[in-house]
Amino acid sequence: MGIAANFVEALAFLVNAVLTLLFWLILIRVLMSWVSPDPYNPLVRALYQITDPILAPAQRLIPPVGGLDLSPIVVLLGIQFIKIFLVQSLHELARGVAY
Repeated sequence: MGIAANFVEALAFLVNAVLTLLFWLILIRVLMSWVSPDPYNPLVRALYQITDPILAPAQRLIPPVGGLDLSPIVVLLGIQFIKIFLVQSLHELARGVAY
C-alpha cells in the first residue's frame, strides 16, 4: 500500500473517530437533559459548548413536538449517515489508490 493509500486510510479512521465521539457526546447530552444537571459544572458547560454548534441549526429547523426536542435524533441519524457514506467512501478510495 502506498503513502497516498495510507493517508486516505488514516483520514477515514480520523473522520470515523471524530464522528463517533460527537455521536456519544450528543447522546450523553440528551441523557443528561433528563436529570437537569448543574449548569455551572465545568463538564456540563464543556459538553454544551461542544454540542451546541452541532445541535443549534437542527433546533432552528425542527420545532419541538409536544414539548420534545427531536433535533438530536435527526443529528444522530445524520452523523450515522455521514459515517457510513463518507468513511466507506474513503476506505474504497484507499483501496483504489493502493492498486
